[in-house]
Amino acid sequence: MKEQNQQQLGKTLWAIADKLRGAMNADDFRDYMLSFLFLRYLSDNYETAAQKELGPDYPKTEQDDRRAPLSLWYAANAEDVPEFEKQMRRKVHYVIEPQHLWSSISELARLQSPDLLKTLEAGFKYIENQSFESTFQGLFSEINLNSDKLGRSYAERNTKLCTIIQKIAEGIADFSRDIDVLGDAYEYLIGQFAAGSGKKAGEFYTPQQISSILSEIVVLDGQEPKTGKKKKLDKVLDFACGSGSLLLNVRKQMGPNGIGKIYGQEKNITTYNLARMNMLLHGLKDTEFEIHHGDTLLNDWEILNEMNPARKQEFDAVVANPPFSLRWEPTEAMGEDFRYKSYGLAPKSAADFAFLLHGFHFLSEKGTMAIILPHGVLFRGGVEERIRTKLLKDGNIDTVIGLPSNLFYSTGIPVCILVLKKCKRPDDILFINASEYFEKGKRQNSLLPEHIAKIVETYQYRKEEIRYSRRVPMEEIEKNQYNLNISRYVSTAKTEGIIDLKAVHDELVAIEKKAAEAAERHNQFLRELGLPPITG
Repeated sequence: MKEQNQQQLGKTLWAIADKLRGAMNADDFRDYMLSFLFLRYLSDNYETAAQKELGPDYPKTEQDDRRAPLSLWYAANAEDVPEFEKQMRRKVHYVIEPQHLWSSISELARLQSPDLLKTLEAGFKYIENQSFESTFQGLFSEINLNSDKLGRSYAERNTKLCTIIQKIAEGIADFSRDIDVLGDAYEYLIGQFAAGSGKKAGEFYTPQQISSILSEIVVLDGQEPKTGKKKKLDKVLDFACGSGSLLLNVRKQMGPNGIGKIYGQEKNITTYNLARMNMLLHGLKDTEFEIHHGDTLLNDWEILNEMNPARKQEFDAVVANPPFSLRWEPTEAMGEDFRYKSYGLAPKSAADFAFLLHGFHFLSEKGTMAIILPHGVLFRGGVEERIRTKLLKDGNIDTVIGLPSNLFYSTGIPVCILVLKKCKRPDDILFINASEYFEKGKRQNSLLPEHIAKIVETYQYRKEEIRYSRRVPMEEIEKNQYNLNISRYVSTAKTEGIIDLKAVHDELVAIEKKAAEAAERHNQFLRELGLPPITG
């Protein structure tokens, strides 16, 4: 029932978004829609905490009274407001004034109030500037409420916002306020907006099916070998986290208390804000995650840029879906960078190995890294071949998984998943060729639950299956000059049967004999009719 509620809420909100955005691009409208949904969550969470804090003093309103109960308490207890807000900052780490709560904002929208836009703008600024800086600072900075895309004049923009907020309020009124329901609806919307954003979707979204494979792989390796019970992952990193869905998928696999802290890094400011909202919307406290806005390739995150090996950050699990074959400009000094020094710099034409080596550097000795990359990393020459060879010789590449094409919104190319470890035990590499296991769609292919389960189970038990998976010894890979092209080791082609040339010849002779007999019968009929026979 809960799952149906989540799906229905997501579909209801998407129908509203699809109807209201008009000519606005999906990725433009996304920021408004998701921010308002986030404000609703913050307001619900805040009012619930306020009710607990005030106890019997929390005002009760009549059924037809649309005012926020908190506004009544503020009006009657002005002297106690500073102490109350101090307590709320300590307990929920933020404050929303009564006039900025979703219940107040949605009421302004219902009444088509001309003050909605400026009230909403003031509310966003207050949350950003009066709450804990690390979590809320700049959170709504990319939401331009004065954009011409909403309308040319203040009045037009205000009217458009009133309509959007009123429809959202009506759409979600009958649904559960359970955080899982709202969080999953938020994820559903991110996916739908990604589908409408085309190539831009690659900047912020990893399809859930692929996300599930990566998260299950790193969680499997976090299990106790005898009991199969999940160990706690102390720290998990995604250095190109987008909207944070991949990190949240790992958390979902581990359970809410299974991860000590989540770390993410994102270069795009809008997507960075989206990731922070996503974390909070899924019930994470601001002490349970840290998202950094910065450039992974430059390694400008202070906690990771530590030269002293004794104080180096290490992660039990690293997951990532970095930009495919991004052009970059490595400096000469980067040749001495502790992430790349032992391997060499990835070429300017493709930063794939630069991203991989960044994540691998911060992987703990017993940790697992799962990263999505284009197939070129498996066989390209030059410095990429040298990096790949060293990783193979050091026993760091554990598994290569080939996925079907056209799974992403942003590109139709097939991709692979590389699983890396610093303490790999088997002296072979598992190749999984899952390129032909998918459900074909009109615009995009998808992986069904059974396809995902087959990949994960094959990885878990290192199973071998004809035309699907194989454990390849290092000697064979060495003979192939450390080329990891999947089809070289696991071909999906079916072997043609042996042709019996004598049998084929005898069959042709028999066919020719029958044809001659049929021609003779036909000519006999023609003679009986007094017609000339057909020759040749």
